[in-house]
Amino acid sequence: MGRSKRGVRFPHSNGQASGSEGRRSSFSDASEDGGASPTSLRARAQSQLAPVEEKPPTADEEYQKKKANFITRTFWTLCMLAAFFSALFVGHIYIIIIVTAIQIISFKEVIAIANVPSRARSLRSTKSLNWYWLATTMYFLYGESVIYYFKHIVLVDKVLLPLATHHRFISFILYVFGFVFFVASLQAGHYKFQFTNFAWTHMALYLIVVQAHFVMNNVFEGMIWFFLPAALVITNDIFAYICGIAFGRTQLIKLSPKKTVEGFVGAWITTVLFGMVLVNLMIRSKYFICPVNDLGATFFTGLECDPNPVFISRTYQMPEFFFLPPKLANLSFTFAPIQLHAFVLASFASLIAPFGGFFASGLKRSFKIKDFGDSIPGHGGMTDRMDCQFIMGFFAYMYYHTFISLHKVTMGSILETAITSLSPEEQVELVKNMSRYLGNQGVVSEKFLQCVEQTISN
Repeated sequence: MGRSKRGVRFPHSNGQASGSEGRRSSFSDASEDGGASPTSLRARAQSQLAPVEEKPPTADEEYQKKKANFITRTFWTLCMLAAFFSALFVGHIYIIIIVTAIQIISFKEVIAIANVPSRARSLRSTKSLNWYWLATTMYFLYGESVIYYFKHIVLVDKVLLPLATHHRFISFILYVFGFVFFVASLQAGHYKFQFTNFAWTHMALYLIVVQAHFVMNNVFEGMIWFFLPAALVITNDIFAYICGIAFGRTQLIKLSPKKTVEGFVGAWITTVLFGMVLVNLMIRSKYFICPVNDLGATFFTGLECDPNPVFISRTYQMPEFFFLPPKLANLSFTFAPIQLHAFVLASFASLIAPFGGFFASGLKRSFKIKDFGDSIPGHGGMTDRMDCQFIMGFFAYMYYHTFISLHKVTMGSILETAITSLSPEEQVELVKNMSRYLGNQGVVSEKFLQCVEQTISN
């Protein structure tokens, strides 16, 4: 049997790797020793094969493809709009479920683009750890929200009280368990991949899960603080496309070649106008402007509260400046302060939030992929649709708590102070004194006071 000659290549020996060229690149494809990875070697071998000429699609085939994509995209757009508005009107809890589903799907898509299937198969713990980090982060953030907004329920429950008072310590211990398990699972030859995946997962947790947590808090503060920012981003996206087609001439940014300065500015103007009109409609319903005090409330049952002063119309008189003509000195304007805040939110949605989309575009270009996934037929991945929404919701939360929120004492905060800061004896004394006070004010009967005194003494 003759020896095989050196330098002779056998093109058919690499037939098994025919699908590798279509796989998206990853920053973990490089081998641990800095050499070429198996993926790059297979791609190099394929490049030496004779090119296969593909028959270009005909005009009719191209038309049918675009038509099918348009129908699919339109159908799923209508489905998403129907689901969103149905959840919006039937209650806050359904919006919270939607936000939770969005952050889980987006997290899955983002960690998937940095995954190397061959290594993930040999490191079974990698995928499990990713989901463990997600569950731990969501436990911490959801717990913070529940404790903050529902103290009056959580802190008086015998089972939930220990979980509430030690919530942050429990969350930290859960994270420590994950950290120890990660270090214990490190394997020689896979260090670079494992640490890259660790850093990538934590980045995804911050950019998606943490920001989605603030979006959820906006729901608790009042439906308007969730719906208004989301609607402004959608409106800006639509009018940026329309104004770009109608007037676009100057490229805005290289990351998105189709974005134009004219479309960017035109979308800003139309988004501001839309925000003013939308706010004027929403402040007429307490369902939108009241903080959540009943998770079972719907648009049709409504909510009851004392409206925040920003939702109440005021009359503003034109100041008397020496350079103004006398006719302008008596001018007055009547509007609600929320309309000025809507201008700020609309400006952020138009001028800053799109850079969340540009960031996502740059990220996709670095991995040479078109979409983050295929979660929504015709639209790509969930992250492709939510890239601007996360930063917009984060800004709305910060803006609301800085300039709009009323910092007043609530029953929940009083309960928290009494439960966590007073001894049991002091808490009993507090109950006695509050009972006497209510009796003196005529709020409760004398029989009630006697019952309290008798119960405590026994």
